[in-house]
Amino acid sequence: MIWPSHICFRSLALALFLTSAATPATVTGRVELVSSHGKKGGRNPDYSGVVVWLEPVSGASAVPASLGRVQMIQKNKTFTPHVLAIPVGAVVDFPNFDPIFHNAFSNYNGQIFDIGLYPPGTTRSLAFHREGVVRVFCNIHSTMSAVIVVLKSPYFATSARSGVFEMDNVFAGLYRLHLFHERAAEETLTALTRTLQVGDGPLELPPLQIPENGYLELPHKNKYGKDYPPLSDSGAYLGTTP
Repeated sequence: MIWPSHICFRSLALALFLTSAATPATVTGRVELVSSHGKKGGRNPDYSGVVVWLEPVSGASAVPASLGRVQMIQKNKTFTPHVLAIPVGAVVDFPNFDPIFHNAFSNYNGQIFDIGLYPPGTTRSLAFHREGVVRVFCNIHSTMSAVIVVLKSPYFATSARSGVFEMDNVFAGLYRLHLFHERAAEETLTALTRTLQVGDGPLELPPLQIPENGYLELPHKNKYGKDYPPLSDSGAYLGTTP
């Protein structure tokens, strides 16, 4: 005969075992940009804006991503943050904190959208339902650009200026490590993909070096596929027709 106290003890022991076995880990690392362009190199290098994520493979568990809402601010004719990583289904708000009109859009790669022209002190919002890299521009100001990386995985991080990144609550299992950097060629990023095993404890990755020497920056068109007017960055609204 099994006494109730024994049942409770065994149930408690089983619960503790399952809890300890499912304890998530923290994955940390650092990226370095080599053959850097512009401000990313020099004496005080800026290694921010690299998106790192883990794709669960066999034996790895993925918890549902917390969708929520995030912001990509428009101020001083600049999108902030310049690189934004979000899970599929998340909503991005585009508040206009400038004293001028803006019109955020994307017409190639990732999710195509056009949130239209809107005045200072207002905002527009958009849900991103398609995985991929979204290049964001302003139809009024040619110098404004940003990147939204939409991911199916809940395990992702964006590097700080020092290159450091951290992913919390990663369950044990086998994963593929992916990286995105807007000034790295696609074949370079593909070559950096690797598999890694996450256990029950913290995992610190060796430094990840990303070459930029295969990148060519090309001028972009407005949302109508045409060149921007010569004074498109003056701050004045010049119209929306092609």
